[in-house]
Amino acid sequence: MQRNYLLDIVEAQNNGIHKGIYSACSANEYVIEAAMERAKNTNEYVLIEATANQVNQYGGYTGMKPIDFKNFVYDIADKINFDKDKIILGGDHLGPLTWSKETEKEAMAKSHELVKEYVMAGFTKIHLDTSMYLADDDRSKKLATEVIARRGAELCKTAEESFKALKERNSMAVAPVYIVGSEVPIPGGIQDEEEGIQVTKPEDFLETVKVYKAEFKDKGIDEVWNRVIGVVVQPGVEFGDESVHEYNREKAEKLVNSLRGVKGIVFEGHSTDYQTKTKLKEMVEDGIAILKVGPALTYGLREALFALNHIENEIFKYRADIKLSNFINVLETSMVEEPTHWKQHYHGDAEDIKYAMRYSYSDRCRYYMPTEAVNKAMNILIENLESVEIPLTIIDQYMPMQYKKIREGLIQNKPKELIKDRIGDYIDDYLYALR
Repeated sequence: MQRNYLLDIVEAQNNGIHKGIYSACSANEYVIEAAMERAKNTNEYVLIEATANQVNQYGGYTGMKPIDFKNFVYDIADKINFDKDKIILGGDHLGPLTWSKETEKEAMAKSHELVKEYVMAGFTKIHLDTSMYLADDDRSKKLATEVIARRGAELCKTAEESFKALKERNSMAVAPVYIVGSEVPIPGGIQDEEEGIQVTKPEDFLETVKVYKAEFKDKGIDEVWNRVIGVVVQPGVEFGDESVHEYNREKAEKLVNSLRGVKGIVFEGHSTDYQTKTKLKEMVEDGIAILKVGPALTYGLREALFALNHIENEIFKYRADIKLSNFINVLETSMVEEPTHWKQHYHGDAEDIKYAMRYSYSDRCRYYMPTEAVNKAMNILIENLESVEIPLTIIDQYMPMQYKKIREGLIQNKPKELIKDRIGDYIDDYLYALR
């Protein structure tokens, strides 16, 4: 059986070596391809994660089950000739997140099936997230760590049973590693700019480890604790519509110091999007070895598509024979017609919301990229720009960083290359932090 690469990261951190990995949490083809291309250039592993609401046994909002997502990622790898052995697939927020309005019995039954399908599909990084209230929990009290840990341990037992079945089919299957934690930030960024960001208290982190470890023993899976490699904590990083809460070493110092007494564990940082490369590097140096990023990557995709739409308009505005994509307007119309994915995140009057739809750090555009209308507009945009040699002067106007790379022979003057490289600008900050 092959060793899980993530165990090497934990071992290095425990030995004082500042090693880490970033996790691309996205189901977007351009994002995944950009991540793989960067990894291919540096001969590194790539960690790609799907969340429980994106991908689950019912298809999630992407329409993909776990095995579908794996095949989707592997098809992209084949397309660019990326080594599949360098791909680590992760399941993020696996638990009753999507079914939190149901009772424990109902929600946990679905969660067990969710975890089973992820493990059987070959996902080897499993984030067990049972931190949310369920319908029959008493919301007047804080959800006890014991309840969270019990539910998490139950799911882990199912994961281990599923891996045993998988290993009977494939003797080379890699055993999954687990991430736990009771202070899990909301996926996609804070929903209110006024929400306070509190660094996890050291005593809460240590209690989480203690209680989870006891629950694993109680469920008869104490030997699996050696593969619990990370705890999700709040190190003081988050983002909203227009704000970024940057990592502050001084505020996180007590939490970071508490990690030194716990062997075999690193911190996993969620919502690290938009941190500067120096802040990301500080986080890795402080034991936050797994850096989750999602919205920032699709934010880069959105920036690239907006820039290309402006370029398209400039090039073809006097061409009656060319059908323009109107990508920006099509995206905005789709978001207005179906507000489900942004209405809890964007606040203010009509103009505030319209601005947030286009430019919010809490990127919700990603939910609309796969829709028929938006996808069609994007394809028209790309086809139009592929039909011409895009003038360098206009690329310099709207995508100056990509302009320089074209001039230096690092990327081609093609719309798809421009899109992936703009996403790559955000990935590069993480690669800097991991060097």
